[in-house]
Amino acid sequence: MKIEKLIDFVYPPTCGICGKLNNDFLCKKCEKVLETEAIYGVDKVLEKYFNEHLYIFVYQGILRRIILKYKFQEEAYLYKTFVNFLLKNENFFEKIKKYDTIVPVPISKKRLKKRGYNQSELIAKEIAYNSDLKLETACLLKVKNIIEQSKLNKEERMKNIQGVYKLTNMEKLYKKEILLVDDIYTTGSTVNECAKVLREANPRKIGVFTLAKD
Repeated sequence: MKIEKLIDFVYPPTCGICGKLNNDFLCKKCEKVLETEAIYGVDKVLEKYFNEHLYIFVYQGILRRIILKYKFQEEAYLYKTFVNFLLKNENFFEKIKKYDTIVPVPISKKRLKKRGYNQSELIAKEIAYNSDLKLETACLLKVKNIIEQSKLNKEERMKNIQGVYKLTNMEKLYKKEILLVDDIYTTGSTVNECAKVLREANPRKIGVFTLAKD
């Protein structure tokens, strides 16, 4: 059974914010709360290996609490809440749909076994399902276990992440416009290292989408 179907079986459709039953995983009341928090950022990027950064929220308050639950408290169903909210802003979603390929930031096999899911991959799959973007999960691999980036400062993060990712099946990414998906953007070290590796496939463009920016 695929992880998405297992999640839907284990977790009934409830609002990811208040916990009330809701088929959209986001009730109208909580949707309004998120709207007050949303900023829908689009940052042009210089001196990095990707071209722009798209994000919905600032990493603080209720969003920080919900994202931490999603990552560390086995509440995988929250990807539905995040993406369903994203879909409600058609203008912002159109910016995402300009890409043709979507690639989630991978996690190590050890982390995947412990957590049971890759939080970025669930988001990327749901975006792909609701658009024409082609999902590629077997091109970018994490080949080293490292210290969690959240435990390090900026300089340590840049050093810690070097040489962690590997590119395979690069022909699938040749001349593509790639959207790289992660959950949180702090220093950008992780997505920049991923983008650096993706550049080996000679894509036309690389953008980054995250739920929040710290």
